Amino acid sequence: MSAVSEAAATEGLVVPRPQLRTPRSRSFALTVRALGPVALLVLWWVASATGVLTPDVLASPAQVLRAVGELWGNGQLPDALTTSLTRSGIGLLLGLAAGLVLGITTGFTRLGDELLDSSLQTLRTIPFLALVPLFMVWFGINETAKILLIAVATTFPMYVSTSSGVRNTDPKLVEAMRSFGMSRLAIVREVVLPGALPSLLAGLRLSMTLSVIALIAAEEINATAGIGYLMSQAQSYARTDILAVCILIYGLLGLSADILVRLLERVLMPWRSPQGGTR
Repeated sequence: MSAVSEAAATEGLVVPRPQLRTPRSRSFALTVRALGPVALLVLWWVASATGVLTPDVLASPAQVLRAVGELWGNGQLPDALTTSLTRSGIGLLLGLAAGLVLGITTGFTRLGDELLDSSLQTLRTIPFLALVPLFMVWFGINETAKILLIAVATTFPMYVSTSSGVRNTDPKLVEAMRSFGMSRLAIVREVVLPGALPSLLAGLRLSMTLSVIALIAAEEINATAGIGYLMSQAQSYARTDILAVCILIYGLLGLSADILVRLLERVLMPWRSPQGGTR
C-alpha cells in the first residue's frame, strides 16, 4: 500500500489518548472530603442564627456543644458511650463469627450449601426489626436480647460476602493444593480466605455499619443505659440539644466503623489503589 493510500485510510481516525492518573496530595483529598460536612454545619448554624430553625425544632450548634459539655461533665455521656459500644461490639463479634463460619461452610462444601444456604437466604429476607417483639418474649428486656439482635443483623451481610468470595476461589488452585496433600482446613486458611479477602472486607464494612443501625433499634427495648436511653430521656423533656448530640454520636460511630475498614484494606491489601482515582 502506498503512502498516499495509508494516509487516506488513517485520515479521520482518532488518536488514542491514555487517561493518566492525576496525583493528589493527602491534604487536598481530606479537604475535599470535609467540604460536605462543613457546608452542612454552616447551613445549620445560619438557619439557627436567622431563626429558620427554632430551638423547639432543632437546637443550634452552640446549644449542642453546651449539651455535650453538660453530659460529659456529669458523667452521663461517657457511661452511655461505654454501654452502647459494649453492646455493639459484642453483637458485632458474634455476628461476624457466625457469618464467617456459615459462609465458609456453604461456599466451600457442597453438602453445606445444600443443607444451609436456602434456609439462610430465607432468614436473610426477614427484617431484623421484625424480631424485636419475639426477642423480648424469648429473652426479656435484658442485655441478651439487645446483643443478639445486633448479632442477627450483622450475621447475614458477612455470610453473603464470605460465601460469594469463597465460591469465587479458583477451583484449579484448590485442586492443586489437594494434590500436594493439604488438608481442607489448611486450604481454607492458606488459599480460600486470602483469595476471598476483598469480599470479606466488604462484608465487614456492611456488618459494622449495620451494627450501628441495629444498636439504635436494640436500645429502644426499654433500655436503662446507653445512647438510646439518653435519647428517650431527652425526648421526654423535649431536649432537642441532647437529641442532636445522640444522633451525631450514632453518625460518628458509623463513620468511624467505615474509616476503620478502610484502614484495614490499606494494611491487608496494600496493592489496591485508593478509590476515586481519576474522574
